[in-house]
Amino acid sequence: MNWGVFLEESPTGDGPYWKLALDGAKWTVLVSLGGWAIALLVGSLIGILRTVPNKLLVWLGDAYVELFRNIPLLVQLFLWFFVLPEVLPEAVGRWLKQDLPYPELTTAIIGLGLFTAARVAVQVSAGIKSLPRGQAAAGLALGFTRTEVYLKILLPQAFRIIIPPLTSEFMSIFKNSSVALGIGLTELVFQMRQMVEYSSVVIETIAVYTLIYIALALIVNRFMAWLERAVRIPGLIAGGGK
Repeated sequence: MNWGVFLEESPTGDGPYWKLALDGAKWTVLVSLGGWAIALLVGSLIGILRTVPNKLLVWLGDAYVELFRNIPLLVQLFLWFFVLPEVLPEAVGRWLKQDLPYPELTTAIIGLGLFTAARVAVQVSAGIKSLPRGQAAAGLALGFTRTEVYLKILLPQAFRIIIPPLTSEFMSIFKNSSVALGIGLTELVFQMRQMVEYSSVVIETIAVYTLIYIALALIVNRFMAWLERAVRIPGLIAGGGK
């Protein structure tokens, strides 16, 4: 075994191999957290649309979920990165290809966020639908607007219910970020392949990069477990978090 290989200089000129791993972890975390922020925002909005008493809005929410959930993530990233700039007006396409800051990172964050949002939307709508219908009716009867009913009554309870599945999605987004290597982002898997290619040290390289993924997943898992306990309301629904 040659664990000391991580202290050796890489031929890429970017420093020792451990620095490549650190850089890869940095990009993986950036893509995952950025994608998760978009997924939570867009997924919550789409999830709400799927529960409102308006068939057109429900159809639009369902269409988003079916579209983004049934197209492989790698294909979606290719569409955003390679195809979209070609079909937009020339000036916009040129900006996307040449002037957009960190185009690989930006595309990966947006693509991963919109893909994960479809899955989050299903969980949000399921959480809202699991609540007694009388709660919304009571809120409206008390004079709340429908927006206030969602913000003050339904969503706070629904999010408590769906924290466990959201934890799985949050952990999955770190693993799914590896697909970003397809558009050239130097995330963890990209750096792992590069190190294996240059050093020919396979087992040690894969073992260390696997441990990095496990460490990231454990951090997310413990954070979400803490969040679940922090928002728990004893005696009400979703009183788990043990």
